[in-house]
Amino acid sequence: MPVYNLEKLMDETRRIASEYRQSTGATLPVSAELAKFDAIKLLSLKPVKNQVRAVDALLVSEEGEKKVQVKGRVIFNSDKTSQRVGQLNLDADWDLLLLVLLNNRYETTEIYKVGRDKLLAELTDSSSFHKKQRGAISVKKFKAISQLCWPVGIDTE
Repeated sequence: MPVYNLEKLMDETRRIASEYRQSTGATLPVSAELAKFDAIKLLSLKPVKNQVRAVDALLVSEEGEKKVQVKGRVIFNSDKTSQRVGQLNLDADWDLLLLVLLNNRYETTEIYKVGRDKLLAELTDSSSFHKKQRGAISVKKFKAISQLCWPVGIDTE
């Protein structure tokens, strides 16, 4: 049995990151781990035991297993329209991409999902191909091409 309760540790991480931001104006690089933790918990995903490049969890359904890459983004100012999703690993073997949006207290507010094929089609069908080639996409665009899967629940594509 672990010495620490993982959920309590993640809650404390949220508190510390939020207070650090309020005190210094800088951010602690914890959003990726918090996003992965929340996606697994809230969507009942299966954690990956042996790390696979760009695969953070598995979605197990009657149709089989889908490999999931999770990205997290803290939204400190909802008025900023140019916020970007972190670098996407387009060469890795994943099926679904989840974007976990967190508020200024590092609490998950929404989770969006998009299938690999749909995302790749969007990235190659764009006027700013160089940004897209590196796997760069704005949060606004990601939300437009994806499906909200939490707080309403997840279904397989």
